[in-house]
Amino acid sequence: MSSNSQGSVKGEAATMVPPSASASSHGPPLSPSTTSKSPELPDELVQAGWSKCWSKRENRPYYFNRFTNQSLWEVPVLGQHDVISDPLGLNAAPAEAGDGNLGNGQRKRRSSEEQGAGLNSAKRAKVEPTTPISPSTPGVKPWSSAPEEKPVPAPTPTTPTPAPAPYRPAVVYWDLDIQTNAVIRERSAANHLPPHPEIELQRAQLVTKLRQHYAELCHQREGIDPPRESFNRWLLERKVMDKGHDPLLPSECEPVVSPSMFREVMNDIPIRLSRIKYKDDARRLLFKYAEAAKRMIDTRNASPESRKVVKWNAEDTMNWLRRDHSASKEDYMDRLEHLRQQCGPHVTAVAKDSVEGICSKIYQLSADYQPVYYPAGTDQMYTCSFCAETCASPPQSRLVYCYPVRLSIPTPTLPRVELHFENDMACLRFRGEMLKINRGHFSKLELLYRYSCIDDSRFEKFLARVWCLLKRYQAMFGSGVHEGTGLQGALPVAVFEALNRHFGVTFECFASPLNCYFKQFCSAFPDIDGFFGSRGPFLSFSPVSGSFEANPPFCEELMDAMVTHFEELLSQSSEPLSFVVFIPEWRNPVTPALTRMEASRFRRHQLTIQAYEHEYRSGSQHVCKRDEMYYRAVHGTAVIFLQNDAGFAKWAPTPERLAELNAAYRPTLSRTSSLSTPGPAQSASGDRDSTPKASDRTQSGMMSPGGHDNNNNNGSSSSSSSSPQDKLTAP
Repeated sequence: MSSNSQGSVKGEAATMVPPSASASSHGPPLSPSTTSKSPELPDELVQAGWSKCWSKRENRPYYFNRFTNQSLWEVPVLGQHDVISDPLGLNAAPAEAGDGNLGNGQRKRRSSEEQGAGLNSAKRAKVEPTTPISPSTPGVKPWSSAPEEKPVPAPTPTTPTPAPAPYRPAVVYWDLDIQTNAVIRERSAANHLPPHPEIELQRAQLVTKLRQHYAELCHQREGIDPPRESFNRWLLERKVMDKGHDPLLPSECEPVVSPSMFREVMNDIPIRLSRIKYKDDARRLLFKYAEAAKRMIDTRNASPESRKVVKWNAEDTMNWLRRDHSASKEDYMDRLEHLRQQCGPHVTAVAKDSVEGICSKIYQLSADYQPVYYPAGTDQMYTCSFCAETCASPPQSRLVYCYPVRLSIPTPTLPRVELHFENDMACLRFRGEMLKINRGHFSKLELLYRYSCIDDSRFEKFLARVWCLLKRYQAMFGSGVHEGTGLQGALPVAVFEALNRHFGVTFECFASPLNCYFKQFCSAFPDIDGFFGSRGPFLSFSPVSGSFEANPPFCEELMDAMVTHFEELLSQSSEPLSFVVFIPEWRNPVTPALTRMEASRFRRHQLTIQAYEHEYRSGSQHVCKRDEMYYRAVHGTAVIFLQNDAGFAKWAPTPERLAELNAAYRPTLSRTSSLSTPGPAQSASGDRDSTPKASDRTQSGMMSPGGHDNNNNNGSSSSSSSSPQDKLTAP
């Protein structure tokens, strides 16, 4: 980060803290009333936690580290060992000849250290040396993929000591060396506002406030908890049709009443029907449904006929429950289904206006939030951007390999974001808001940034943009335990390898910088994701040729819009074009996207991966533990190959290739213990029975790919089918 965005380091002092090993027992000194103005510390020392303080007792300056509580008289040197936790310097880099007389762990700065210390360098936790966050040679990995490393020669007086090696993750879930085969027509720069931590923080606060309003409306008007993940899917569904300027909060959508939110709230009325495992649960749920339906029809403005039907069926069910105590679980399930069929239409009719009011209110609040946090001059920036696009000559219609989104508006000076490491986590703090990411994914973002960003070669804005990225996705999917993980779920690494090896796939249609496997992908937020390799939203991305993988968030409106875009692209291009699509196998009722793809003239083959026989990678992989990385899916997954004639000739789904793909999808024995659905949606193999409520897939199952109700998989046990064009059979 540049020094002009850092600000000068303020002098600090109060009581004298002598620079000794006992300094760790004292807190940081207080601000003095009179302090001589000290020169600014190097930016890498400030990032590592050092500040210059004044000792009143000794009347001289000293240096204090707020991360390690270490105090030094001399200017600290990056890479020196911590005298508190490592007094002998066993973890420090070896010193050159002539440095042995320097006390307290100090040593002279070497030329290699001066070259290796970047502007965004930060000190790792205590005994670990600082790892520079600075650009290096493009195309070179910061860790070696070879199993063996070359021995490092011992330093000599004529050989300088090498800089500390970058962090090497134990397991890598991506391959950023694969080059793209996706070809597009050259396009002009986008007119999105560049991200800013101040704006991102305010936006996240407003989204949190909107979530709270949604929960309050559900409680006050319908007496229910908001359906799980329904707000997140509302944001996804709105983004399909929103024409507003804000990248997250919708403001210009038609219709105002969201079909997704309306459907999910209505599914939980009068009560939410969860998966049933035991007979007692089925009996209890049947009684609660009858009681809630009767109470609701009594308190709402219903027609006499509706009151009569609902009351009669509810009382008949309660009488049956009192008489028959020997019924089985199946009997209770059948009775519940009969009660829902009889009472459901009348309950829906009396709740319709109230639920529509909830949807309209949330949308109106979102639109009203728009001007709250945009800084002065935003409208002028947009006007200038549109004028520049209008006046500028249109780009030449030439074919190029796809490249990341570029912004037409330059990024202003960004405020400072602090970085420190806690064990295996990188912690970024801005205005008291700390966001965490594991160090493996942090190094991945550094690589993506180096490959894709063209306006920050010195990495001065890197930390601020990483903070904005993490905050944006946290606001989008929520900060609860396991919340939103399924909406960002990814395929296993072995499946990506098989897709690339056998079908030439080099591009992901729905991903993010946090969960992508390739360095070329489409994502939801081009304004921030473009700095890390995003090609923009897929519905605005128009490739001419290439092989693509599509694993969309499980939102029905988004999947339907995706199929429409597939059909248009495949119809317009005569170059090789292929899409391998992964969507849930929902059959009761079947989703429009699945029906349309099965009837498409571009469908070349379709296979079904059975429930509990495959796995997904967690959407929270950048913060979760290694043993929580994978989990089994409790629903079937349909894999559909959509290809034009040239794409089918080049990447045909032959039986041999399909066999390799199917084998790659099977869970590995080494990860068996971690293949469970995370969070509240977790279920054992015996928990496959559920209520006959077909629409339950939108409420309890959407938390993660492994959380979908299995009642939507009634048709998923069928064998894989093939199109009339090739008549291939699945392995």
